[in-house]
Amino acid sequence: MSRGGGKGPSLKDKLDGNELDLSLCDLNEVPVRELAALPKATILDLSCNNLISLPSDFCSLMHLVKLDLSKNRLQQLPLDFGRLVNLQHLDLLNNRLVTLPVSFAQLKNLKWLDLKDNPLDPVLAKVAGDCLDEKQCKQAAVKLQRFTWEGAALFRAIPVEVLQHMKAIQSEQDRQRQRKLQAEREMEKKREAEQRAKEAQERELRKREKAEEKERRRREYDAQKAAKQEMEKKTKKENVQTRKPASSSRPPQPPRHKHSWSRSVLRVLLFVLLCVLCTLAACKLTELQHQPLCISVNTLYEDVLAALQNHKTLQNMLQQNSQQ
Repeated sequence: MSRGGGKGPSLKDKLDGNELDLSLCDLNEVPVRELAALPKATILDLSCNNLISLPSDFCSLMHLVKLDLSKNRLQQLPLDFGRLVNLQHLDLLNNRLVTLPVSFAQLKNLKWLDLKDNPLDPVLAKVAGDCLDEKQCKQAAVKLQRFTWEGAALFRAIPVEVLQHMKAIQSEQDRQRQRKLQAEREMEKKREAEQRAKEAQERELRKREKAEEKERRRREYDAQKAAKQEMEKKTKKENVQTRKPASSSRPPQPPRHKHSWSRSVLRVLLFVLLCVLCTLAACKLTELQHQPLCISVNTLYEDVLAALQNHKTLQNMLQQNSQQ
């Protein structure tokens, strides 16, 4: 906000609940844009500044309920000042106002008004009253509310036809303002729709790129897996081919189970022979030779020995006959 040509503190720092006090700030103009950003500030004090006029967009601050413009240098109010339809308390004490705008009659909610110490038109000053106390200030607001567009001629002593023409002009301005606002809203909706469409396209593009990247990695994985399997097959085949020559050069070996069987039989025979020799020795050399068992063994041994001797004699005879 302007303060003697410089920048003052932030308006938010001066906000106390719903009250914004900008009095005694040496303001030359009203910071309308900053005020519009604070709809919570329904009570605004601009008293004791250097304001000569109010900008036309000041009337867009329709959230104002209480407004103090006292002790400034205001010479007139904006023509569409009546747009402040929520205004209930208005203090215009000690300014340089002569008349009020026609739209002032639209302030239907106005409950309190002070116009003292202004060079008002005599007719307007008579209607407004002195406002020396709370009751008179309330009466001033009530009296001004009674004026219609036709009765508003007292404000500036001009014909009713002119006021009606001004009313028509103001109505047309309101309609243009509404059309402009509607066009801005439609443009904003169009921009939002375009932004949403753009974001949707970007999401779809990112989704497609992600799917393509996933498919590419999957193909690489499958290729690596196939190459690994092919390498394992090749290595296995080489190992098989390497083992075949070594196995073919070896001589055929009999089955192991046959060797095991023959060895077992041989061991049994050797054991039996050992037992027979031990029995024969015991029966020949020990005192057991007179036992019935040993007698039988000795007899069997002698018979076998005699048979072998006879067999040997027979072989010798056959050999001699064959030599002759």
